[in-house]
Amino acid sequence: MTHLARRMHELLEPICLVTFFADECNDELAALGHRTYWDGYFASRAAPLGRVPAQVVHAAFYNFAEGEVARHIPSAWETIPPEASVAARERGSAASLRRILGDDGSPGLVRAADLTTKAATSAPVEGRVMYAAMRTLPVPGDPVARLWHSATVLREHRGDGHIAALVGARIGGTEAHMLSALAQGIHPPESFGRIHHLPKKRLAAVMAGLRDRGLVDAGGRFTDAGRETQQRIEALTDDLAVAPYESLSPAELDELIAELEPISAKLAAAGSR
Repeated sequence: MTHLARRMHELLEPICLVTFFADECNDELAALGHRTYWDGYFASRAAPLGRVPAQVVHAAFYNFAEGEVARHIPSAWETIPPEASVAARERGSAASLRRILGDDGSPGLVRAADLTTKAATSAPVEGRVMYAAMRTLPVPGDPVARLWHSATVLREHRGDGHIAALVGARIGGTEAHMLSALAQGIHPPESFGRIHHLPKKRLAAVMAGLRDRGLVDAGGRFTDAGRETQQRIEALTDDLAVAPYESLSPAELDELIAELEPISAKLAAAGSR
């Protein structure tokens, strides 16, 4: 089933990415009064957790550098309720999907939404902070919004498992970005878009730590041990992401993949924008 979890991630990710890449979600959040992209990002993604302190959001999000969450939480909730932000995220994301797909609810999309929702609402929540938080939100009735919502619930489920795999391997958040950059062929890894803005001294310290552990070489590239570690983390992430799909029969899984493939391909071709 591990290969299935990877395949489902590949198919669902373009659906989720409209939230971050397309204009509609950011426009909805800006209309609420969020001043920057990151105010809206943190306010809406963390909203299912409730009005928790920045330290809790930082722990759940994991990969952001120390202090980044605190620049937005709780200030982004002071005048805009978390519930309004998460609703705006759903509206904007669904609007992006409708525009890109040109589909308000064809039978294939409805079936994909129904099966994705069945998987998304079936897994145990123990040890899955973001997944459990997303499960507290109502499932939308509109099929396009429901497809986006359930894909995002599954993304957070996978993310919780990925964090567990990283913690087990003693890989910190910034280190994880370094390894991910190298796996994508980005060199130097410090230039990766998610971390390039961090202080050079901080990035140098992270790279030094990876060298000391034998995960990267003097040139800042993977050692054999580093590549094996990164691949082991990804394999465990896939393994931990299997549970939701065990609720679907083999026939339902085949049907879901068949319905998602053209949807995902169209979104990927548009860059989820």
